[in-house]
Amino acid sequence: MGYTLIKHPLIDHKMTILRKKETSSMEFRQVANEIATLMGYEVTRDLETEEIEIETPICKTTGRVISGKKVGIVPILRAGLGMVEGLLTIIPAARVGHIGMYRDPETHKPVTYYSKLPKDVSSRLMLVVDPMLATGGSLIEAIDELKRNGAKNIKSINLLAAPEGVKAVQEAHPDVEIYLAALDERLNDDKYIVPGLGDAGDRLFGTK
Repeated sequence: MGYTLIKHPLIDHKMTILRKKETSSMEFRQVANEIATLMGYEVTRDLETEEIEIETPICKTTGRVISGKKVGIVPILRAGLGMVEGLLTIIPAARVGHIGMYRDPETHKPVTYYSKLPKDVSSRLMLVVDPMLATGGSLIEAIDELKRNGAKNIKSINLLAAPEGVKAVQEAHPDVEIYLAALDERLNDDKYIVPGLGDAGDRLFGTK
């Protein structure tokens, strides 16, 4: 596995809006969900389908419907919440779990303080969502938590990432495909993505 950088004019346009420091929280939330919806089309491209017989107002015919693995969406709290509605727009039957983390002040490593997942994660395609993939620590821990609960098919959806974070996740979980709307230059000394868009959680919810 590796990462997929989803290139599309609409995604590029909307990512520019997210990056602008004057974008309001209301617009930021709306645009983040719109990008998640657009990314969802690519992320679910390989879902299995099966042919069924249906009847239109004119005649009988056949069509294709989703079959095989069901879908679960797991935002990493709190910023990941800003992408859930966008994905549910195109996958309304998906189950939604939540993983909450904080950073240990001494080790600086993420610690899971909350985990509520669908019971049948082993039979679902689990989509981990978080706007930012910076160092990769939170995403690695979230994937660890999913695997501890039996998940076997996991994908990550991130609006933007730093190369350092992508590399870290690939090394820790080479079986997990990462989907990105943008791959930025690097991390700065404070572990913020450059050029980035600031703190996604603060910008989504209007907090500092």
